[in-house]
Amino acid sequence: MTVTIGRRELLAAFGGAAAAWPLVARAQQAATPVVGFFHSGSPEPNVAFVAAFRKGLNEAGFVEGQNVTIEFRWAAGQVDRLPELAADLVRRRVAVIATPGSTPAALAAKAATATIPIVFATGGDPVAIGLAKSLNRPGGNATGISFETVELIGKGLELLRELTPQPERFAALVDPKYEYADAIVTNLRAGAASLGVPIEILHAGTVREIDAAFTNLAQKPGSALLISPGPTFTGRRTQLATLAARHAIPAIYNMREFAESGGLMSYGPNFASLFQQTGIYSGRILKGEKPADLPIQQPIKFELVINLTTARAIGIIVPDKLLAVADEVIE
Repeated sequence: MTVTIGRRELLAAFGGAAAAWPLVARAQQAATPVVGFFHSGSPEPNVAFVAAFRKGLNEAGFVEGQNVTIEFRWAAGQVDRLPELAADLVRRRVAVIATPGSTPAALAAKAATATIPIVFATGGDPVAIGLAKSLNRPGGNATGISFETVELIGKGLELLRELTPQPERFAALVDPKYEYADAIVTNLRAGAASLGVPIEILHAGTVREIDAAFTNLAQKPGSALLISPGPTFTGRRTQLATLAARHAIPAIYNMREFAESGGLMSYGPNFASLFQQTGIYSGRILKGEKPADLPIQQPIKFELVINLTTARAIGIIVPDKLLAVADEVIE
């Protein structure tokens, strides 16, 4: 039997389909998972790191604008805003909160939710500060990477000693508001004592305090400086490298980006790879894996980068044995 569809019925059918298309599009959009990228710093110093995070998401099968959305929340150094920003992401009902390179953001996210998965990258012991129950089985809603910058403090002082065999003193710049500040100071004092060199701890967390610290050091020739880890200093790496060069102070930093910005020497993990791994973990969670079951990773390689251009500019002769073991020499 042949069924004849009239013009009116045909138009009605097409009209119904056309009306349904926006509904389908909205449903697809609503189904797109949202990742909250949450950081205590500012976007400008972290452009390359955000790109690395996106690369990790891509490796896990998620491309921003296609099958995942990223909501950014930056505190711009105002740590008192972190609880508010974390609560906003919770209200937004994001699928994952990623806090790479920002321990304060990770702690604020953990305080804001016990159910939304959190992927962190922190420079200290995540178990000690309550982000996880253990490294192998985090057990809660948070997992990620622990990159051990606090534990590397002693190695940084050893490298400074090799660079300047007879420093009159070590100096260390520490942000007192950083969660690991006390542990950093403990490691600094122990490391300096083992090398038989006195150490001066300089606390600074603002531009003005950083300037004052370098003015103080400039009046004390013979100091070798360690810039301790922390998001405050990471966001001001150009300022720090410039001040150290201006006052001809030999200094070591915890990430290669300082050396690339004109710092004399850096030793630590590759931070871009840490952000990338955070993206990969976020993607795995979006696919259904549970943070409680994803072990906290730790980097197995640390990079030594030496900027010979800066060394020449401040009159430092880098020993051949340091150049021989450096992963990269910038000339």
